[in-house]
Amino acid sequence: MTVLAGCTATAETRSAQSPSPAIAGTRATILPPTVEQGALVIGTTHPAATVEYAGRRVRVSPDGVFAIGIARDAASPAIVVVTQPGTPRTEHRIEVRPRDWPVERITGVPPKTVKPPPEIAARIAREQAEVSAARTRDDARADFAQAFRWPVQGRISGRFGNARVYVLPDGTDVPQTPHSGMDIAAPTGTPVQAPAPGVVTFARSDLYLTGGTVLLDHGQGVSSNFLHLSRIDVRVGDRVEQGQVIGAVGATGRASGPHLHWGMNWFDVRVDPLLVLSATR
Repeated sequence: MTVLAGCTATAETRSAQSPSPAIAGTRATILPPTVEQGALVIGTTHPAATVEYAGRRVRVSPDGVFAIGIARDAASPAIVVVTQPGTPRTEHRIEVRPRDWPVERITGVPPKTVKPPPEIAARIAREQAEVSAARTRDDARADFAQAFRWPVQGRISGRFGNARVYVLPDGTDVPQTPHSGMDIAAPTGTPVQAPAPGVVTFARSDLYLTGGTVLLDHGQGVSSNFLHLSRIDVRVGDRVEQGQVIGAVGATGRASGPHLHWGMNWFDVRVDPLLVLSATR
């Protein structure tokens, strides 16, 4: 079955010019009619089709499954271009519903992690570049094409996409970039389980901002990241199955208390894990 994050699957092709499935060598392209900003969209088409979105040639699995990420600030419509063998180039338009992004004010984080000195800022840039490089992987695997599970149970203490302001001890407000994932509050040491299968592409315990950090690649550019871990139980290159323990909740890096930050990406596009969890199959 096809997973469509934040929307309902439909067999309707969103273009009047789409080829009929009755034509030899073609297959109906399945995409949702609408999605929310921050959605991970998983579609199906002919396995030999060419799929393009946001200037990127999108990998299609041997079963015809492909994924795209809708950015937090994406405008409507999202246009997915599909060219099946022997058929014209066809545009499929997906309505992107806007979302409200409240402001979160956060206290209690170490001031040096909010306004780091130049040498620390350089270290942060190097570490973030390493993490970004791990997100460029584009395997043929489609581990993402199944229902995801919560990596840990707890209260949602921070939501994807919300604007963030760090409040320093002297009362100074320091605006930050929007929150890149979902925070789940849980006691230090709580086991963190893989929400879906994948391959570990990054595992470090000492990043300045994110502390214990693991990236799990689910194939075709879809990945999960788990931050602030107190313990890491996997190594780069490990194949991980859904439900396998990959580490433990902590408060390492820039954190005001123990929690798991779970982020998801489609390459460099950040998507909302909560929408992925609520997706239908």
